[in-house]
Amino acid sequence: MNIYKFYSNGLYIVLDVNSGAIHIVDKMVYHVMDIFDGSNDEVVLSTFANQYTEAELREVLSELHQLIDDKKLFTPMLEVPLTFSQKPLVKSVCLHVAHDCNLRCGYCFAGTGDFGHSRGLMTKEVAEQAIEFIIQNSGPRINSEIDFFGGEPLMNMDTVRHAVSYVRRRETETGKKFKLTLTTNGVLLNDEMTAYLNENNISLVLSLDGRRQVHDNMRPFANGRGSYDMVRENVTKAIASRNDQNYYLRGTFTAKNLDFAADVLDMADQGCTQLSVEPVVSKDSQYALTEEHLPALFAEYDKLAQVYLERKRNGKGFDFFHFNLDLNNGPCVAKRLSGCGAGHEYFAVTPEGDLYPCHQFVGREEFLLGNVVDGVKNTELPNQFRQTHVLNKDECRDCWARYYCGGGCHANADLFNSNINEPYKIGCQLQKKRLECAIMIQAILMLESGK
Repeated sequence: MNIYKFYSNGLYIVLDVNSGAIHIVDKMVYHVMDIFDGSNDEVVLSTFANQYTEAELREVLSELHQLIDDKKLFTPMLEVPLTFSQKPLVKSVCLHVAHDCNLRCGYCFAGTGDFGHSRGLMTKEVAEQAIEFIIQNSGPRINSEIDFFGGEPLMNMDTVRHAVSYVRRRETETGKKFKLTLTTNGVLLNDEMTAYLNENNISLVLSLDGRRQVHDNMRPFANGRGSYDMVRENVTKAIASRNDQNYYLRGTFTAKNLDFAADVLDMADQGCTQLSVEPVVSKDSQYALTEEHLPALFAEYDKLAQVYLERKRNGKGFDFFHFNLDLNNGPCVAKRLSGCGAGHEYFAVTPEGDLYPCHQFVGREEFLLGNVVDGVKNTELPNQFRQTHVLNKDECRDCWARYYCGGGCHANADLFNSNINEPYKIGCQLQKKRLECAIMIQAILMLESGK
């Protein structure tokens, strides 16, 4: 598929899939695009002869041919970069500094923190070895990323502090630069920890599921008591302390709160502006999302998109991760083809120093790659992940959204289909709906700004 068109919020939108060019057209052009393929002007003229004059049709055809000449319509398929046949450079690692957690979230893919194994904390030595792993395997690349993850990483702040100090020293010694992120449930996020994270410019991913009843239903303490009040207070203070910057407040919606737009807006009403709410990925559970839920979820994204636009216009806007889309300067070709880079550019490190393709694969022993001391020993899997890009996936190759999603989540594909080449279908449907909303929003904002 080289062209995708849809109608949304009063706009007729045509997407040139390969270039990413977005065209806002009138109803006539929208209909012509059902027939026009760049080489069949006479067919278009005869097909619409009873609806439009020949002069009108020829004017439209002339404009469409100009777009083709400008490489904004019917552009050719992207070519796989030569770098995909070379040894990949490691760009980021996820340090599981704690395989333990102080919450017992109902949908936790990490088995409430232990990832199906014993609970434990990463030592300072393993953290150093993991940092050396990325330095040694990043080649000439300057910029890399490290995410402190769990379980709950604030349960092992001694190792986090040591790792940060070690990273900053190694930056000076090697010329490398690291962006640091910490993902936390917020329970232990007191003033002292917040000050430390701010002083060391560590980005935060903060977990909150929106409304009190929704959050407490899925994110209780081990004794069953809800965590909302404590988490709400801690994350609000942390966000204020960094002037509403350098964070994401991230929630998860399930079959128990299909009206998730209310959760996004509840967080926005609390003054938080950097928001992300993700669909739960689960099999055979009472809160799992199914195809039967899709119509309600699509309607909810439409509702959220409308409110998002209204608030932007009224100067009370917020950023919603899935609606943030740059129509002019999208990601590089490699990123568009391969997505997150799991298994070849991105690795997860367990407290014991074992390497997995990403944080969601940890505990799936068939995906164990090696360890931070000896490096990657299973050399077949990284190549398999590297070649599992959108142009090599049967269901992605002709999908209009392929260059926006990068083929979807490998871990979800494995969970549902036992095959990283076969995407998770519900995830695909939700991604495409979000993209339609995002394209519509950005197109309207550009039109209203006169750009």
